[in-house]
Amino acid sequence: MMNKIYFITGGARSGKSSLAEKLANGVLGRRAYIATAQAFDAEMAAKIGKHKKDRGAGWDTLEEPDAVEALLKDLSRTYDVVLLDCLTLWLNNIIVHSDVDDAVIARFDALVAAVKDFEGVCVVVSNEVGLGIVPDNPLARRFRDLAGMLNQKMAKAADEVYFTAAGIPVRIK
Repeated sequence: MMNKIYFITGGARSGKSSLAEKLANGVLGRRAYIATAQAFDAEMAAKIGKHKKDRGAGWDTLEEPDAVEALLKDLSRTYDVVLLDCLTLWLNNIIVHSDVDDAVIARFDALVAAVKDFEGVCVVVSNEVGLGIVPDNPLARRFRDLAGMLNQKMAKAADEVYFTAAGIPVRIK
């Protein structure tokens, strides 16, 4: 199987994950779902549980909030398709441990390289956070700016890029 990268972005609840699962389910072979979310409260735990149930059988779910780059390298020979959901939660998880943007951007580059090196199909989901108002605090502006950079890097590396809005995917690359 050849390497192929799908990148899906859009707003919250726009249909990103549904599209990602549809694309991944179209690939024959073993499927892994890399979940970057962490269940810090009951609401998030319920949301994670619902996503697992909705995916159904045929998926191995791997919860990894931080070391996604290393995990992708490990999965390359075992899985035919990996769905990574989502980059913005991963970004949140890594920026809380680093005040140095250059270090965070180096992680972006390592992640993009790991996605490009994956020996199969990689479907990557991320939120588009740059369509709203300018945040009122430095941390939120930093997050928005870094998310924009990360999304641009992943979109550049991807073979196909989709933007979703109101449940409708639009191929933009």
